[in-house]
Amino acid sequence: MSGDTQAMPMAQHAPIGIFDSGIGGLSVLRHIHQDLPLEDLLYFADSAYAPYGDRSEAEISARSLAVTQFLLQQGVKALVVACNTATTAAIKAIRSAYPALPVIGIEPGLKPAAAHSRSKIVGVLATKATLQSARLLALQEQISAASGVHFELQACVGLVDQIEKGELRSAQTALLLRRYIAPLLAQGADTLVLGCTHYPFVRPLIEEIVAELASGPVTIIDTGAAVSRQLAKVLAENGLLQAAPHSGWVSAFTSGSESAISIPFARLLQLQPPVSTVAAIAQPAGIS
Repeated sequence: MSGDTQAMPMAQHAPIGIFDSGIGGLSVLRHIHQDLPLEDLLYFADSAYAPYGDRSEAEISARSLAVTQFLLQQGVKALVVACNTATTAAIKAIRSAYPALPVIGIEPGLKPAAAHSRSKIVGVLATKATLQSARLLALQEQISAASGVHFELQACVGLVDQIEKGELRSAQTALLLRRYIAPLLAQGADTLVLGCTHYPFVRPLIEEIVAELASGPVTIIDTGAAVSRQLAKVLAENGLLQAAPHSGWVSAFTSGSESAISIPFARLLQLQPPVSTVAAIAQPAGIS
């Protein structure tokens, strides 16, 4: 059964909703804020339920639907699912429940990685939930059949937690990254896909480790910029691009602690948006 879409104001001046399980989606918001400076952005960090990658597909879908309904109640004109895990687990359900809402998801960049790879071996760094999703496995098989590229999948258990704690260059984070990257390079991967929106925040450390371990050049694929371009395209197609001369604002909500999102905003993006704590949001009635 579809959710209630009566309250959705498809107006140019309405804000864009962006959500993730925590701070990872800020790597996508960074591109959107830079590329679409006139747009107002509402960010939701579902930190009380982070990381999504440790949860079942049913849990992720339920939370994603609940967050979507909450953002619709704030009047958003479009939604960006700035989480690879939530995209693979829930974007179909979101689009089915809210067919009038433009929804942009993010998936690991397997296609551009296949195009870049010379060795025909691509390493994919992602959460366990993303790597086990039927959506990603089908995409992987399709691209492999067409290109002959082999994908080495690596679940990065614990990495999101390190990034959420702000440990972007700590010894423990470096230890985890070496543990996950070394086997991919040993298998001959010359391209690495950052399959989680949290991972771009440790890209400098990843590049250092790759430079230390790799025998040749390695391309790193991050799809945040592609999501921003797709959002701009969809907004334009629907007549929803902000046209008025306006300096776009950013505001945030979180199901966790205020500081857990306000500090990363300041440290990673040099932004200080107002942050509101949302005590509880329920799954929309009538959606199974």
